[in-house]
Amino acid sequence: MSDPDSAVSLPPGPLYSGDFADPFVLNVDGTYYAYGTGQHGELGRRAFEALSSPDLVNWTPHGGVLEPLSTERMDYWAPEVARADDTFYLYSSVGHGDQGHHLRVAAAAHPLGPFVDRGLNLTPDEPFAIDPHPFQAPDGTWWLFFARDNLGSARPGTVLAVAPLHDMTRLGDAQTILRASGDWQRYQAGRAMYGGVYDWHTLEGPFVLFRDGQFHLLYSGGAWINESYGVGHAVADHPLGPWTEPVPGANVLRSAGTLRGPGHASVTTLNGQDVLIFHAWDAGHTRRQLHAAPLRWENGRPCAMPPVS
Repeated sequence: MSDPDSAVSLPPGPLYSGDFADPFVLNVDGTYYAYGTGQHGELGRRAFEALSSPDLVNWTPHGGVLEPLSTERMDYWAPEVARADDTFYLYSSVGHGDQGHHLRVAAAAHPLGPFVDRGLNLTPDEPFAIDPHPFQAPDGTWWLFFARDNLGSARPGTVLAVAPLHDMTRLGDAQTILRASGDWQRYQAGRAMYGGVYDWHTLEGPFVLFRDGQFHLLYSGGAWINESYGVGHAVADHPLGPWTEPVPGANVLRSAGTLRGPGHASVTTLNGQDVLIFHAWDAGHTRRQLHAAPLRWENGRPCAMPPVS
């Protein structure tokens, strides 16, 4: 766990003025690289804008980093990058609007790319799969956490799953690890989906940390379009679970004060302190912007800093 008293100074507002949803930050040899949803490969440009920073405060934009799959307009969502040996692997979902998203992987020799798709659909049997999160466990094994649709519970909707990740490009069998457990995770009542109408709940944006012998899962729940969105927490002794929520609810981060609909969090470190990276809506509700806040641990649970009350 990071030292709760360690001094990390970060701006309270957005770190970048542009649209930068679903942010993920990777530290490569002392330079921070941020990747976000916002560019979709239109007009021949690369998808996924990337930024770099020496300190998580001052950011330089570098344009898109992923070569688009085709000239067709598609939606590229939620990039995350993992480094294995000398190769960087970018995981994301690609679809049209909120339909037909599948997970894909691209590779590059540098964190700024260009990343080239490997020609693989990692989730061909899923009707909808988004928000891939590659995670390397302490024993060296790699896992891919992600969100997928599932109707088989009292709260149907989007759930969290994990699968073994082989050679960074192949998935083993996926297993659902966390389903909706509360009203705060409701996305929409009476939502028409898969030929039926459901009180739809959403869990998405998984991110995993290993701290003090346990796996800690951060996830976003609710409706990303409004202020119900927030970040919850679950723990397990193994990536496959069982995963439990010590304290239900958006107890890591939620709307408060000028912070509107924060979520899709990832974690990096600065000066030995855990830092939560996330997006939140601007005042006009026109774009989701990059934010960062120190993360403290209380009784083995992560919480955004300063505390959200």
